Order: sequence, then structure tokens, then C-alpha cells
Amino acid sequence: MADNDLPPRLTRLTFLGPLSEARAARIVSRLAPAAPSTVLDIGCGWGELMLRTLDAVPGASGLGIDINAEDIARGRANAEARGLAGRVRFAEGSASEDALQPADLVLCLGASHALSDARPPLHTAAALRALRGLVAPGGRVLFGETFWQRTPTETELGAMWPGARADECPDLAGLVDLAVAAGFRPLWIETANGDEWEEFESGYQSDAEEWLAGHADHPSAATTRERVDRHRASWLRGYRQVLGFAYLTLVPVD
Repeated sequence: MADNDLPPRLTRLTFLGPLSEARAARIVSRLAPAAPSTVLDIGCGWGELMLRTLDAVPGASGLGIDINAEDIARGRANAEARGLAGRVRFAEGSASEDALQPADLVLCLGASHALSDARPPLHTAAALRALRGLVAPGGRVLFGETFWQRTPTETELGAMWPGARADECPDLAGLVDLAVAAGFRPLWIETANGDEWEEFESGYQSDAEEWLAGHADHPSAATTRERVDRHRASWLRGYRQVLGFAYLTLVPVD
């Protein structure tokens, strides 16, 4: 079966997370004045925010690391199209396996699991400690992580991912406390809003949904339908308006 017979992957998403164009522009406008010369993006996906930061900081160089080969290829193609290929390198692999050098700006957006094998919620604290060692003195870390907007009910937990637990995420205050305990001061605290979540969740599914509408009898239709139906139910019946996503701009303490 040819790959082009299967649904495309995430083509409707600009960012691999609940992040609007407006928020991305504000984040870049806050990070760029620090003039980072090196940018490290851990679990980068296709590295869209890293590329926008490099575009805003002439002369800066970047390194994006992710285990997904398709996303890495997309990042390389985007960098080439924007004239940034000479200033950025995309590496396919695990961040925990690479000997990473500290960078002036470290991005870790929804990728704390790439820095720790600890069971949630312990992986968040472990990832923040690892990030403290990966940011150069006077640098910045942009940390994107989930938190509970409120304690989920048992019914909501049962509709989420397998094994979801109420102690799996902190609340927002607890997440910021973990960052402070790891050796940071929170320069900026912001959270994804409902529109950003809906844009992300709809975009995450839309390629497959459109493909299913035109390929109902395809050999892969049943498994694809089961996957997207399960994910949609998890979102709408489980974590919608329960799970939050925070963007923390952090400064390391000397």
C-alpha cells in the first residue's frame, strides 16, 4: 500500500500544540530582545517556534531534536524554504541520548517526557532540573507543560488516556512552584485559551477525518476511524476545559 493512499499527517497544524499565531508572535517578541546566539528545541516536532525565533534574531543558530522522522523532514524543508537552513540543524533522535551543550534559549514545549523516564507527575520536576543544566547563564527557557485547570472527576479521568490519574498533573501554581524549585524565576506565565485548544484539537484530527469521509472502504479505514473516534471522545468527554497548557518563560537563578 502506497503512503499516498493513507491520510496525511498534521498538515492543518502550524504548531504542534495549542498555540495561536498571536501568542506565538508575542512569545517571539519577548524572547528575541535577549539576542540568544544559540537556540535548542527539545522534542521540536517541525520546530516552527524555533524557526520564527531564528528569523527574528539574525545570526542566531538553532538545533532541534525529535524522534519523529517525518516531523524532522518537515522542519528541514521549512528551514530551507525560509533561507534558514544554514543556521539550523534538525537531528532525529532522543534528547536523553545526545550530549547537548547549554544554549542561550531552550525550548521544551510539551516534551518534558523527552528529558525524563520518571512516572508522571515526577517527570515534570525532573525535566525542569534537566533544563536548568541546559540553559546558559543569563539565558531563557520556554517551558510548555500541561496542568489541571481543576481536579478531574472519575468520569472524566475514565474518558481520557488509559490510566489517567488525578495526581498526574499539578495545578498551575504547583507547576510554577516546580520551576522555582528547579532553579528558575518565572519571567512570564501564560496559558492556552479555549480557542487555541479547539484550533489544535480540530487541526490534529482534520486530515484523518477528511480522508475517512472519502475512503470509507479503504483497508486502513477501520483502524483510522477507531483511532480518531477514541481521541475525539477523550478530548470532548475527558480533558476538554479540564486539562490546561502553560507557557512559562523562565530565567535561571545565578
